[in-house]
Parts: sequence; C-alpha cells; structure tokens
Amino acid sequence: MAPLSFVTASVSLLAKSFNVFTCTSTLARVVQAAYSNPVKCLCTQASGPPKRPLNGYMRYVVQQKPLIARQNPDLKLVVIVSKIAQAWRTMSREQKQPFEDAFLREKEQFEIDLKHYQAQLTPAEVQQQAIEKRQRMAKRKAIRKKRELTNMGKPKRPRSPFNIFMSEHYEEAKGTTTQAKMKSLFEDWKDLVSNQKQVYIQLAEDDKIRYKNEIMAWEDHMLDIGREDLIREMTLSAKKKAAQTSKPKTVKKAEAKRPTAKAASTATTKETTKSSASKTLRKIKKT
Repeated sequence: MAPLSFVTASVSLLAKSFNVFTCTSTLARVVQAAYSNPVKCLCTQASGPPKRPLNGYMRYVVQQKPLIARQNPDLKLVVIVSKIAQAWRTMSREQKQPFEDAFLREKEQFEIDLKHYQAQLTPAEVQQQAIEKRQRMAKRKAIRKKRELTNMGKPKRPRSPFNIFMSEHYEEAKGTTTQAKMKSLFEDWKDLVSNQKQVYIQLAEDDKIRYKNEIMAWEDHMLDIGREDLIREMTLSAKKKAAQTSKPKTVKKAEAKRPTAKAASTATTKETTKSSASKTLRKIKKT
C-alpha cells in the first residue's frame, strides 16, 4: 500500500490540474452521458429509484450537441457546451417553452413513480436512504464552503517536503501516466540522501511560516468584514480568551469599596442615634 503522503500528493496534483475547468467539465460529462444514451437518463431503473427527468435547458443541450459537433468537428466538448449555454440565454420564453413543457410532463410521471417506489421500501431501507442523503448534503456543503474559501482568497496550506520535490521534478519523471510518474517520483524521493532531503525540508518549513503569516492576516480581514463563519474554531477560541483576559478588573474593586445606598442610610441612622444618646446623657449630668 502506498504511503499516505504519496496518495495525498497524487490527489493534490490532480486537483491542481483540473481545478480551472471543474464546473464546465462536470456539465460536459453530464451532457456526454445523456447524449450517448438519452433513454437511460429518462427511464426508471428496475432495482433503484426513478431517475429525475432532464430540465428544459439540459434537453436543449442534448438536442443541440450533435448538431454543433457535426458543424464544428474540431471543437472540444467544453467549448460546444459553452456555445449552447450562450444560445440558451439569448432564446425567448416562447422558444424555450417546448423544452420546459416536456420537462413538466415527465416530472409528473416521475413523482408518481417515486411515490410507488417509496411505498415498497422497508423501514431499514428508508433509514439507509436518509443516512445517504445526509452524507450527500454534508459533502455538497463541504464543497460549497471550500469553493467559497477559495473565492474569498484563503491562503493555500503549506506543502510537504515531498510535494515540493514532486512539483519540481514531475515533468522529468519517468512514465507516461500520472500514476507511473508518481511512483517514479516516490522511488526517487526514497533514494535521496539526508542532505538532499534537508533542502526540501527547509523549504517546507519556510512555507509553514508563509502560511502562518498569511492565514493570520486573512482571518483578521474576515473578522473586519463580519465573516466569522469562515474562520477556524481554534482562532475564534484564542481571540475570545484574549478578549476576556484583557478586560479591566479595577471596576469591580472600585464598586466593592463604594458604599451602597442601604449601607449609607444605616450609617447615618447609627450616627443620629449616637448623637441623641450623647445629648441625653449630658442633660442628665447637668440635672
């Protein structure tokens, strides 16, 4: 089994390679699957829940994709989908209506099939589906939050020594596939002597300092604009403790020394009584 750092490096490299075209590529894959077998996307599986029908826009994409592909055989799928999306935005409501009507008709049938499917489920299957739904929602929420953090300019996490070594030598690594290159790089990393590795270890330490300074400045900025929800829990806890310890304690001492209204009234009563008693004694002595 490959070490954890090796797997992490592979995932990180792939993420960097395809991050720019994530949204468009995902839509392109959906279109390609729908076009290759459109009947499968609109029908109900015998062993699973019914498939949701394609909305009006996706129906238009499936219809237009082969036409544009024949007219422009050199265009990539991403570019084709982009052209179709632009054309859809310029269409009038009347032009979009046939696609929307087809979606609404199949949506009604989908809701009937879904109720029939749910009525056949056992309590255990219902519970399992609820668990899977919560997991999907949590995954989507994490993806949305990660995308928002990127858009808000959150600094990139520090790289490990092997990640730095891999980024420098990936192009010259042996192998034609990503997996083969990663395996070759890992073997080269193991063969490095300690002095050679020390260079990348020091670079990784410098990157940690860079990340620490940048993340502190970024989190301070998030506090200033009221986005505490994007800040790490450890940072919020540290700032709350610092705010509590910096509060002045002299106010409580001053309040303790200051006599209350009830105490002042009691002291005045005692002094008046004592004064009256002294006057009475002096009169008795005179008589």
